[in-house]
Amino acid sequence: MSIANLATEIFMNKIGASGNSGDIASALTNLLGSSTGDGNGDVDIMGLISKFQSEGLGGAVSSWLGDGDNDGISTDQVSNMLGESNISEFASRIGVDPGTALNGLKDTIPDMIDQSSSGGSLLDSVGGLDGVLNIAKKFF
Repeated sequence: MSIANLATEIFMNKIGASGNSGDIASALTNLLGSSTGDGNGDVDIMGLISKFQSEGLGGAVSSWLGDGDNDGISTDQVSNMLGESNISEFASRIGVDPGTALNGLKDTIPDMIDQSSSGGSLLDSVGGLDGVLNIAKKFF
């Protein structure tokens, strides 16, 4: 399963949405960053992790990558990381209000990263250990 499909499934469950998952997957990929840089690839999970770590949320990211409980993030943190205008555009594209979108995203992002990792490392199918090590090198 692609990261975009995983994120879409989680997001739709979090907000109780039904309908066209393709529209939500496309909107999520555009919002979270695409691996191809043009919105057409999968979610750039490595870029997203790096962004959260560089903004002081490394502890939360470590909990998502690990096998224990996930630390939560606030809607304010999500809004600061992704930008209010980007979230408003995302919400408009999928037909929900920005508050609903933010609440869904604050739960989706940790769950998406958690389900894409094991034992502190991303699964090989989504970037694997090499990608995580390259990100970690930036902080030492």
